[in-house]
Amino acid sequence: MRKIYINIIVLSISFSCWAQNKAVSLEDIWKNYSFYPEYVWGLESMNNDAYYSQVDRDDNGSKLNKYSFLTGKRFITIADSEKLGIAIDDYTFSEDEHKVLFATETESIYRYSSRSIFYVYNIRRRKLTKLLDDKVMYATFSPDGSQVAYVKENNLYLKDLANMQETQITTDGVNNQVINGATDWVYEEEFGLTRAFFWSPDGSKIAFYRFDENEVKKFSMDMFQGGLYPYQYEFRYPKAGEDNSEISIHVYDLKQQITKKLDVLADYEYLPRMGWTKDANSLYVFRMNRHQNHLDFLIVNANTAKSRVLFTETDKYYLDIHDNTTFLNDGKHFIWTSEKSGYNHLYKVSLEDGNMQQITNGNWEVTRYHGMHDESGKVYYTSTEEGAINRSVFSINTDGTEKQKLTDKIGTNSATFSKGMKYFINNYSTANTPPKFSLHNTSGKQIRVLKDNKELSEKMSEFAFGDKEFFSFTTSEDVSLNGWMMKPSDFDSAKQYPVLMFLYGGPGSQQVLNGWGWNNYFWYQHLTQQGYIVACIDNRGTGGRGAEFKKITYQQLGKYETIDQIEANKYLGSLPYVDANRIGIQGWSYGGYMSSLAITKGADVFKMAIAVAPVTNWRYYDNIYTERYMRKPQENAEGYDKNSPISHVDKLEGKYLLIHGSADDNVHVQNTYEMVSALVQANKQFDLFIYPDKNHGIYGGNTRLHLYQMMTDYIIENL
Repeated sequence: MRKIYINIIVLSISFSCWAQNKAVSLEDIWKNYSFYPEYVWGLESMNNDAYYSQVDRDDNGSKLNKYSFLTGKRFITIADSEKLGIAIDDYTFSEDEHKVLFATETESIYRYSSRSIFYVYNIRRRKLTKLLDDKVMYATFSPDGSQVAYVKENNLYLKDLANMQETQITTDGVNNQVINGATDWVYEEEFGLTRAFFWSPDGSKIAFYRFDENEVKKFSMDMFQGGLYPYQYEFRYPKAGEDNSEISIHVYDLKQQITKKLDVLADYEYLPRMGWTKDANSLYVFRMNRHQNHLDFLIVNANTAKSRVLFTETDKYYLDIHDNTTFLNDGKHFIWTSEKSGYNHLYKVSLEDGNMQQITNGNWEVTRYHGMHDESGKVYYTSTEEGAINRSVFSINTDGTEKQKLTDKIGTNSATFSKGMKYFINNYSTANTPPKFSLHNTSGKQIRVLKDNKELSEKMSEFAFGDKEFFSFTTSEDVSLNGWMMKPSDFDSAKQYPVLMFLYGGPGSQQVLNGWGWNNYFWYQHLTQQGYIVACIDNRGTGGRGAEFKKITYQQLGKYETIDQIEANKYLGSLPYVDANRIGIQGWSYGGYMSSLAITKGADVFKMAIAVAPVTNWRYYDNIYTERYMRKPQENAEGYDKNSPISHVDKLEGKYLLIHGSADDNVHVQNTYEMVSALVQANKQFDLFIYPDKNHGIYGGNTRLHLYQMMTDYIIENL
């Protein structure tokens, strides 16, 4: 018996060792999605702060259910797809929650925009009505739920739900010429503005944007899609230095059936935000110059169409646009965020004279403003108070007193608050642990755990994974940079390892964060199992460390970022366990731009680079993003050309792989083709792969697995 017992122990130990040394495959990551965490999706707080709604799916279809926040138990089924005969996916309640708009057969347009067939469901009467037969955009209830406004074929419409009578508010909308109630490509992509009409609080008026695109040059893309002949997709895309749409804001009065143009633009270029105050006759509008370093906050009288400047913000570099504008019930103040102190902070602003009272203060950033509880006067926000790589949630009074930390764990805390600010759902993770979702009251007390991803954590423990470790180092210019590193699980400090550096590096971004890394985290683990160290360093220009650190790259994108990545290479190469002759770099989009600069400007230290969907000259990118950081090419030609990878192709020595989607509407494949032309003229050898009909995300079907297999093979063969 004793011998058998010992054998069982030996067998058990052997199995345990084997279980903890499993290798992760690319199929696990990009085909089977074996490491995708359980997530809390689509949970919407309801008017009564005690409940939330959520779509639940099973083999019989989907149901829109109402749940108790406190217990998580289903209270009632609001709608059942099987009974209604339509798919239930995206939905929007009327303000009184007596009706629901369902979006079906949704068709994507660009990154955020889409069009759908909409249905109106009357909950009390249990009656479903098709809004109209056409696919339309941004269907939105009036405040009293009696009407729906929407955009159809670039015009703004209104439908009365009592008699289903349609009113056409605008008539001049034409594809690629004039847009009413929606935005053009560049406003959608760079200002994050899509639906461009807004009901007044009493439902008597609709304010909307009008874009005249006629002076904006068209960009075209060949679309193949398996046909005998490709067709050209054309859309208006204003590149750096080129003309924008002519923009205006109008207000339609439903009772008088007249439209007024607001007096807001003057000689300014952009109107990136607009909305209603608590007053049904008063709007606010952001007005910006083309350099995006001067912002007027306007208050506009909807009846007279006249505006006044409440306050002005200026910056020697540029200003970022945000949605942090909450009007208080007192009708006299609103909450605002600004970097004018050198760090992004909260302010209470007077609607009478624009006077600002600073609420938060310190050498740290408010990274997200969540809202305000009207009765208590508490403001809720997320910040970097516990280090630039961490995020924690706090509350504070509007006078800056009684600040309270609401989350108790160091890492990334991402909060979603209920409508009345009674509860929040916290998504907590670290660099090496998957998300945990928990419900809290707004004193921070945990009420219950929603998803703990225990099963995924146990699965991860079976694999030969090394931890993501954080570090910092100081460059030769006395700049401290943050980074992370992932080593093989069987790391031996006596050996030397090749290193793959990953980066993004764009303005205000952060990759060095103590939070969940999604599928890329497991790809990096796969690479460590092939004997590589993976590292990432946030260069100057990235976020979380104040305005000066972020904005130093102004008018010379690529310069300081590349200097810092070369310094990071040399720092890593100085470590005794790193093979300094085998350091490569990989990035996507801005990261592709940076990896292209690294392999050219840093040809003496980088052995290999992979650039996915890279910008190769900022002249080819859109004007709002590019000019925010670079001004126009006509004003800053040297800044554009000196830090373009195309200008440095003659320096290329290492292995270089370019990857792009042919239907990328964001970073056009033109960028890669121009880089190819320059490389050929310089007689430089390189590798190229084009994904036909794929956009900036390069996904769909087997595409992601193919892409990551190709990149992995390239790294193994050349690094």
